[in-house]
Amino acid sequence: MSGERTVSFRGRSVLKTICIVVAVAVVLWLIWTARGVITWVLIAAFLAMAVNPLVDRLQRRGFPRGLAAAVVYVGVIAVIAAIGYSFIPTLVGQVNDFATAVPGYIKDLTAGRGKLGFLEAKYHLVERVKEQVSAGGAGKVFGLSSTALTITQSVFSTVAAVVTIAFLTFFMILEGPRWVERCFALLPEETQPRWRKVGSDIYRTVGGYVSGNLLISLIAGVVAYVVLSVTSVPYAVALALIVALLDLIPLAGATIAAIVVCTVGFLHTTTAGIVLVIFFLIYQQVENHFLQPIIYGRTVQLSPLAVLVSVLIGAELAGVIGALGAIPVAGAIQVVLVDWKRQRDLRRAAVTGALSPPGEGEGLP
Repeated sequence: MSGERTVSFRGRSVLKTICIVVAVAVVLWLIWTARGVITWVLIAAFLAMAVNPLVDRLQRRGFPRGLAAAVVYVGVIAVIAAIGYSFIPTLVGQVNDFATAVPGYIKDLTAGRGKLGFLEAKYHLVERVKEQVSAGGAGKVFGLSSTALTITQSVFSTVAAVVTIAFLTFFMILEGPRWVERCFALLPEETQPRWRKVGSDIYRTVGGYVSGNLLISLIAGVVAYVVLSVTSVPYAVALALIVALLDLIPLAGATIAAIVVCTVGFLHTTTAGIVLVIFFLIYQQVENHFLQPIIYGRTVQLSPLAVLVSVLIGAELAGVIGALGAIPVAGAIQVVLVDWKRQRDLRRAAVTGALSPPGEGEGLP
């Protein structure tokens, strides 16, 4: 029996392992339970990082932190309100016009007429929908149940989210630097310079991505509005807003926006649809190869493969919010990995220098 081995575990080690597993499970459960609030906090943090450079600029000109934060915050809200006041009435009118036009589209589709008539003539789409309705009800076809209650809950949730994120953003702008200093103060004094540099690089990466993404989306929406107006496509403001919002989503957002807008363009006239297709093909090339490299080049230095993988993982984990936050998170991880590699190389160089014999590497007199 000499080949047998007995492995024994100390009771203290077993208890410590069980406590760690339970603690990790509790933390994961808390994160999952509070995922909505955590999402609000992350959105507020991204917005605060995008606005914070303006606050820092005012501080360098002698403004106190509180006054600088208030001025920038009120200014941003005023700009948003002015933009909303200028286009929301038009947007509401266009949405109402579109809702009025939808029955006509449906009537043409049902009768096999119009630009969408081929869906009924060739594919018998209406009959298939009727079969699904009779088999599982309208709720099964459209994925809807208790529509009125769902819409009401969504409205209240959206209002609560917007108000909460607005206050979180302001307090993060106001107290963010103090919280960061408190976190650095908890570290050993000799390691603080290293982690301050890491934090600065992460801030530059995330803040640059957020502000750059907002700028690119604004450019996309404005240019799309100009093209839609020139081609006389209806609902130009609403469609441009869709382009700007969807362009925030990396990789897939611009393509989805192009499909939606081009479809409306073809419903208007074939010429407008062709012009919009050509426009989106050219604009996406300009955005991908000119705007993004210029705006992101000095901040989020990720390869296209890393961007694609990070966006796919983020979208799988947290949907649209995950796709939006995937690139800055990947950039932050890259900053940490680069710092880790730098420290490892320094330790190896120090060990190699300590083991080298005296005089090695020195030049002759």
